[in-house]
Amino acid sequence: MSQRKSFIADQRGAVALEMPIVFVVLMFFLFLPLADLAIIGFQYISAWEALRGFGQYIQYNPPPDVTNASGWASTASAKADPRYPISNLQVRCGDAKAVCSAANVSEPVKYYSYSTTVTFAPMVVPRSALCTSKNANPCAFTLPYTERFQ
Repeated sequence: MSQRKSFIADQRGAVALEMPIVFVVLMFFLFLPLADLAIIGFQYISAWEALRGFGQYIQYNPPPDVTNASGWASTASAKADPRYPISNLQVRCGDAKAVCSAANVSEPVKYYSYSTTVTFAPMVVPRSALCTSKNANPCAFTLPYTERFQ
């Protein structure tokens, strides 16, 4: 058998030459986008947990007067997680969930309503695939939260 035919019959080195190409394709087209989605998932979960944690705080520190909760709202919002600031904190009364006033304070059901904003910064996944809002920052999402307290 000639030496050339023995090289053709023995192709064990072919996998070693293809491996860098397979590795690059897997890294850039599969693993990095999945890592991007995982980071976005962790940010979303962190923001949601910040909302729930703030809800637990205000459950134990209710407003002294539900008809005038503006001073209480600013004090309570300062206790929120600084990474996810609380905005639009309101005390709502009744099933219609209108802002509490002297007219509807006798309603038996009262709610806290507030929200936070989480901003995603995808590195590999195209922004057009994940960020669909038309805001000034297209990857900023507002998470609303409502919790009953009475």
